[in-house]
Parts: sequence; C-alpha cells; structure tokens
Amino acid sequence: MEYDDMHQVLKKLKSERRQNEFETSDWANLPENVLIKIFSLLSAREILNCSECCRRWHYVSRDTLLWRSKFREDFKVERGIKLKPNTDNWYNEYKRLVDNVPLILTEVLTEHSHQVLHVSFSNNGKLFSTCSKDGFVIVWTSDFPSQLKHKYDMKTLSWKYTQFSQWNRSDSLLLVSGVHFGSFNSTSGEIAVFSLADGFHLRARVQSKPYDIFGCWLSNQHILSGDLKWLAHLVSKSTIWISKANQEIDNENVPVMKEFLNFYNRNASSIRNLMIARCPWLDDVTPPPPDQSSSEQSTSSQSNNQTVYQPGNPMSNLTTRPPVASGSASVPVPDASNSEDNFGYDRPFNYSDEFRKELEENFSESSSELDDFIDVDMAIDEEDVDDDLYEPKYLIFSTGSKTYTPHQIGFKRVLKTSFPKKLEPGPPIKERIALQKRRRELQQIIEQLSPEEARLQFQHFPELRADPDWANFDSVSSRFDGVDALIDLEGHIIGMGLSPDHRFLYVNSRPWPQNCVISNPLEPPPISQEIDIHVIDLQTLKKVGTMLRAHKAYTPNTECFFIFLDVCDDFVGSGAEDRHAYLWDRYYGMCLASFPHNDVVNSVAFNPKDNEMFISTSDDYEIKIWRSQASIRERGIAEMSRANEIRLKNIKKKGEEVKRPTYTANDGKSIN
Repeated sequence: MEYDDMHQVLKKLKSERRQNEFETSDWANLPENVLIKIFSLLSAREILNCSECCRRWHYVSRDTLLWRSKFREDFKVERGIKLKPNTDNWYNEYKRLVDNVPLILTEVLTEHSHQVLHVSFSNNGKLFSTCSKDGFVIVWTSDFPSQLKHKYDMKTLSWKYTQFSQWNRSDSLLLVSGVHFGSFNSTSGEIAVFSLADGFHLRARVQSKPYDIFGCWLSNQHILSGDLKWLAHLVSKSTIWISKANQEIDNENVPVMKEFLNFYNRNASSIRNLMIARCPWLDDVTPPPPDQSSSEQSTSSQSNNQTVYQPGNPMSNLTTRPPVASGSASVPVPDASNSEDNFGYDRPFNYSDEFRKELEENFSESSSELDDFIDVDMAIDEEDVDDDLYEPKYLIFSTGSKTYTPHQIGFKRVLKTSFPKKLEPGPPIKERIALQKRRRELQQIIEQLSPEEARLQFQHFPELRADPDWANFDSVSSRFDGVDALIDLEGHIIGMGLSPDHRFLYVNSRPWPQNCVISNPLEPPPISQEIDIHVIDLQTLKKVGTMLRAHKAYTPNTECFFIFLDVCDDFVGSGAEDRHAYLWDRYYGMCLASFPHNDVVNSVAFNPKDNEMFISTSDDYEIKIWRSQASIRERGIAEMSRANEIRLKNIKKKGEEVKRPTYTANDGKSIN
C-alpha cells in the first residue's frame, strides 16, 4: 500500500473514532427541543457542519420546522406562503435555491461588435440566437462550451440592425426582426425567416411597420407582421398580416400573404410587440371580462395608435417633438462595481390571495403540456406539419388610448384561422375601370349638391365619400376589428414574456405618477425610474400579481427602450438599465440574485429544457452564460465569477460571516 493511501485510511479511522466518542458523550444526548433551539441560532452552513458530528445530530438537523424558519429568514419569504407543492420539505427547497439556481458565470461570448439587444432559445434548448446593433444574427450551440454555429450579416439586406428573434415550434425555422436603414424618424422594419435545414438559408422577407411590432409565429409555418397607415391627425390603422414562412412558390396564383386584422388607433398610438399565446381552454370556456372597477377594461372598440420613432434599441415611444421636460430626466447610472447599489430593488412578487390559493392547489410542472402538440426533439419534415392554425390562441400586443406611449395590453381571440390556397383574381380589368369611372361621375354630381343633400346621398351611398371621417370612430367602426379586452397598466410598457404553459403573462412597466391627467397625447406623463412587473392570468384576463420597484431604468419617455424578460417553470428573469440582470423565484416571489454587466442589460433567456442555464445580453457587447452550482459540478466546468446573491446579502445584514462551501462530486451539503 502506498504511503498516501495508508494516510487516508488512518485519517478515516481517526475520524470514525472521534465520531463514536462524540455519540457517547452528553452533547449527543441533548434533548431534541434544546438542539433545535441551538441550531436555530446558527447559520445554514453551521447547521450542516453540526450534522456531521453524530447520527442523532444529523437527524435533528433535518427538522422541517427548523429549515422553514431558516428559509424564511435567509430568503425573506412571507410567513403566509406555504411550501411549494410537489416538494418534499423545506430543507430540499433551501438546497434547490442554493444549488440549482444559475448563479455561476461560466462563459462570456464576445463575437458581436456592438450592443447585444436580444437572445432567445430554441424549443429543444440545443441552440440559441442573438441579435445586435452590429447587424448580425448569430446562432450558437448551448452545450458547454458554446460555439458559433451560424452567422448572417443583415446589413447586406439594407438592415440597420437586428433586434429580435424567435424559433418556430419545430425549431426548423428562425424568425429575425430588424430595422431598415432610413431617415432619423423612419419606422420601417423587416422580418426575415431562415431555415436551419442543411445550413442557414433565407426563406422569406416581409415588411413590418412600425419595427417594434417585432413579429411572431402564428403557427409552425406562418408568421405575423404589421403595417401602419395614417388616416387623419393622431389617427391611424394597424394592419396585421399573416405570411407564409416559405415564399418560394411555383405558381403566381398561390398567395403568400393574407390580411388578418385591422385595428383602429387614436391619440398617435399603435400596435406593438405582437405575441401569440396558445390557449386550449378557449375551445370550451369564454373567459370572463376583466373587472372594470380596476384599471382593467373590456372593450370591443379599439385602442389608438400612432408613433414616430427614433433609431436605437427597439423603442416603445417616439415623437417628432423635442423631449418634453419631465421628472424622469436621465440620472447617472450607479457604478456596477458597488454591489450595495444593486439590492435596493430586490422586491418580491405580491400575488393575490385568490391566485396564491389556486397556485398551491393546482401547481404542476406544466411547461411540457404544450409540447404534446409537437415533439420538438423529433426531426420534423416541414412540409408534413399541418400547421396549428386551428388551435385557439390569444393575439397579445401593447398599445395605448390616452397617449402614444404603450400603456395597455390588448387581447384578441384567434380561434380558427384559414389561409387561402389560391388568389382570388377579382373582377376583370374592364369592370374595375368602368366602376371607377362611374364613381367619379357620381362624385362630380354630388359636388354640385348642397351640404344637406350631399349628406343624405352619403347615407345611402357611403362608398362615394372620398374621405371618411376617420376621427369619428363610430362612423368607421365597421371597417375595423374589435379588441376583446384591454388591461391598462397606467405606465410605459417596456417588455412582455409568457410562462412556458402560456397561462401567465409577465409585463415590465414603468409607472406614471398616480392620478396623473393626460391633456396632450403627444406629451405623455413622466415615467418612474423603477420598473414594475405585472402578472396577468390569461384564463381570467385579470392581474394576479405585481412586483413594485422590481429593478431600475433611467431613460425618459422619449428615449425609453425595451427591456426583455423571460419566464421558465421555476424562475423569472429580466434585464435592467442599472447594469444588472435580475432573477426571481417564480413561486415564492423573492429576488434571488443580480447579474452584473458593464452597461444596460437588454435581454435575458432561460434554457427551456434546462432552467439551470441562464443567458444575459448587454450594451457592453457581451453575452454571459450562467449555470448552477450543481450543473458545473456535474460537468466539471470552471467558475469564472458569481452573481450577487440576495441570500448572502441578507445573511451579511445579520452580522454573520459569509463563507461558501467547497463542493465535491459527491458532496450532499450544497448549502452555503
């Protein structure tokens, strides 16, 4: 036997002898209630150290009431919140929030040469894509180490930059949204679709205006885009189009686009940030309208729209007027190196009592429910996929009615959608020419009539009116589609994200001053520097949770841009303008950590198949990949740095010495 082996054997025997001696001492036989009282005064790490002394202390150290107290104390969880359903005990929950939260920085990707605006994962979690102001869209592998798989320079298509990407359900196609080169106030954008079969090939291009409508997948083979047309002063029309993702056709009579919906916009607002939520419950149940006594509203009329945009990270505002002086003037961003500045906004989610009760009774890991429609891990032949156009959905978007900045969430039920197989040619050219000639003749006759006689003629022949009264919605309402519900958040909406089961919508919003009055739609109220997160139940269309002062933003109304957030089964993540991303536990609602960057964090994303992988992108040109302690231990990945843990800050406040444990492959103690 080698000397080192003999040394280890003797060390183990000595340790066992000491443990046997301790088990026969008076300390080992202290009453259980006395031991629990002593343990309650110790830190989590000290309790685990004590558990190694003897078998009895180990048994007592796993007391569920002891760990419930430690959990609430260290994570600042409200006393009324029960243990997460389908969880064994409080000890395992404490361990999960230390060992299985993506807090460890493992990679920094620097391929982009400008601000990185967005990141999104494929549904099978094997790839992710990033968009940047350098004009490139890049596809990466998600396995460690992440590698560049595909890259495309959209500036070759006259794009200024890429701003958003989304994968279809079979992960065979990638939608990329961007901004065109143009004048300073141009709102022109475009959507491109790439195929990942046998490389990275451009399949379709669709115009989209305004560019911050982004676009989204309606089905596995169809996308939604938008168009904005001004009708009158402060009045416009937003048209939503359905387009095929593959526009390579052999017959000119085969349509590739279809006009889908038309929305009426007033007070210079417009439809933005399109999203589709798959809602199977809409087949059987008609959701009740939101409570009109609150800020939520149900309406069949439209929101109003319009906008004038500025170049930059996708804007949610826009005006041709100079910035209006307000209380939301820019404030110097705090130094990211000062960790104390980063925890003033670690507020918990405040769920309603009704929702909390339902969550506890019906909680399930539901992200897999929608995967039953299409197995995203299977290789799918795109031509064999009968698109889910007939699946009930909600079209979700941000809009406004009081001012041009988006302050309302709109919902439109989409139960069944058909796409024409063949273009309708319409009347022959001779008939159209004759109809136009007849209309001109009638118009000339009406011009010779008195105003009252002309009014009567217009009532009988409304098609003769050359210019309808667009400002009077009642007179033109038949030309537009209605919105099923509106929820007013009384603030500037800067980001939205769906839960994996599409049941809940999480919204980033910067609130207006309470009880503010808007007298001019082109001069919106000042917005707060704090970002609130609202939670909306799509089954009832009611707000069920709010997190006030969740994180920070500094730009005023005229410069406000999107801060993307993401939701997985266990966590909620969001970027912020204070040079940090933030992560919250979705069930308990408390903030777990902040993730430092050197500039504004624009977007975050969780791996849908591995919630212990988290990505943040920033204006500092960097893509940071974060993994959990358990994940890096299992894969043998080196730790670059760690996120700022709120738990450690709470412990530090109590005056306890903060130490992190040294983990080994078989170490069961995953508690700091």
